[in-house]
Amino acid sequence: MLSMEDSPKTAKRREREKRTISQMVALYCAGNHAPADRTGRAHCGEPVCPACAAIDAYAVLRTECCRKMDVKTSCEECGNHCYAPEKREEIRAVMRYAGPRMLGRHPVAAVRHLLGR
Repeated sequence: MLSMEDSPKTAKRREREKRTISQMVALYCAGNHAPADRTGRAHCGEPVCPACAAIDAYAVLRTECCRKMDVKTSCEECGNHCYAPEKREEIRAVMRYAGPRMLGRHPVAAVRHLLGR
């Protein structure tokens, strides 16, 4: 579901952002939860536990609704916080864990994310 006012460039970026955050959630789940618990699928298609599936769905939804996608560099630097405070802490924990590991697992997505493109 793409926003009607998205330009093709912004729509592509939005999809890439959703995939990247989903990959980060899946990487976090793989490193912190037992394989037997990973019964669901993240937006990116990787297996996740129900708790991480909920985080993934929330992050994807917030990315879909982001009003600053065409001009933003990172969520942390954005003046318009899309995440509720308690969810912001959850996603920070995911990013702290997954961020350094993304270079090994998803190097192109990691570099693009770091560069804000």
